[in-house]
Amino acid sequence: MTDDRITAEEFGRHDGVEGWRVVDDAARAVFATGSFAAGVQLVDAIGELADAADHHPDVDLRYPTVTVRITSHDVGGLSERDAALAARVSAAARELDVPLDPDA
Repeated sequence: MTDDRITAEEFGRHDGVEGWRVVDDAARAVFATGSFAAGVQLVDAIGELADAADHHPDVDLRYPTVTVRITSHDVGGLSERDAALAARVSAAARELDVPLDPDA
């Protein structure tokens, strides 16, 4: 186990993670895709980002949302890797014009 665990407050200070919530030692965001096809595009983008980072979130594709949950099992909670991946996921969603639903 590494010691790069961060708190929910530290996670929230990272640029690009606005709208993400910390629930049970994991970061969670719901993206309002509006269509199943847009959701598939977002999931595909998340897959590419996750493989590139060698850090793989839980992704739930449903009509009309994609829910993403990120945690670092090796630290038993959140890490800097989670914040970095969350920011990249949010950026990919913005590029696809898929808004994050901060109230979900």
